Amino acid sequence: MTQQIRVGLFGTGRIGQVHAMSLATLEEATLAWVCDPFIEGAKQTAAEFGGRVSDDPQEVFASGEVDAVIVASPTATHVDLMEKSIDAGVPVLCEKPIDLEISRVDALRAKAAASDVPVALGFNKRFDRHFVELKRRVAADEIGALEQLIITSRDPGEPPAAYLPQSGGIFRDMTIHDLDMARYFIPDIVEVSARGANVFSDSIRTAGDFDSTVVTLRGSKDELVTILNSRHSAYGYDQRIEAFGSSGLLQVANKNDSLVRHWGARSVEGIGPYQNFFLERYAEAYRLEVAEFLRAVRGLPSRSPGFEDGRAALILADAAEKSARTGAAIRVDLSA
Repeated sequence: MTQQIRVGLFGTGRIGQVHAMSLATLEEATLAWVCDPFIEGAKQTAAEFGGRVSDDPQEVFASGEVDAVIVASPTATHVDLMEKSIDAGVPVLCEKPIDLEISRVDALRAKAAASDVPVALGFNKRFDRHFVELKRRVAADEIGALEQLIITSRDPGEPPAAYLPQSGGIFRDMTIHDLDMARYFIPDIVEVSARGANVFSDSIRTAGDFDSTVVTLRGSKDELVTILNSRHSAYGYDQRIEAFGSSGLLQVANKNDSLVRHWGARSVEGIGPYQNFFLERYAEAYRLEVAEFLRAVRGLPSRSPGFEDGRAALILADAAEKSARTGAAIRVDLSA
């Protein structure tokens, strides 16, 4: 495949717009189709980034004009669109989670495993260059055997109340990214413990969800992972990872937009707030995520997380939810 890869985009919400912008920066791809039941959204996206417009996924696949698709539509549509992609022989990059119900994921598992069609999951944090460097240096034995991993992820503000009922809860919506990052470093997780609290948000409490959580994972070699989540952060989007090993420590700190520091009578090393949201913090990672998926489309080796990674993250999220509700540690077998 030497010509531009023709990509179909399902979904034109916030994440769909991110993927459309990423495609616009990549010379090897072009946006060929934009599909959304909200046809005005599809028309607006196509007007800005190109492509034909439809509100019917079947029209996109039947056109013969897509070499790959990106699924950025609501979670409830993911399994059906992934299955249509596999049946059509069209590589697919699907946003997380595959579904909110593991039974629906498992119903597609055999078909995904038996197919030669590349299936990638949208865990964009794996493509952040700082986290990639951290992983490389851990793998290079720079800190010896990895013993503890601490992942901090706090959003600057809670999601809209209308979104909460369809989010699947904090573990499946937010923590799932961090659970995948945990497996990026320690693939074989065998136990999950979690605690959830409601400390600031009445709307989240009313929705039956938690606004603050702590998750502890145990690996098969007794490695420990701690994940700290909150739905608010007064100082911006809080994204950090610390890896502690037998001979040292590696850390990725937060990012801000300026290297300028201020020293004065009341404070030293004062800096501006951290970047405000995931769109700023992970813009490059989203672009690299799509670029890596396009390697798979061309039949080249690719680091894209696949269907089994998406399934494993959901199993861990379900276990965290169960642990937080019951207070029990939950054993898991991700290979079953």
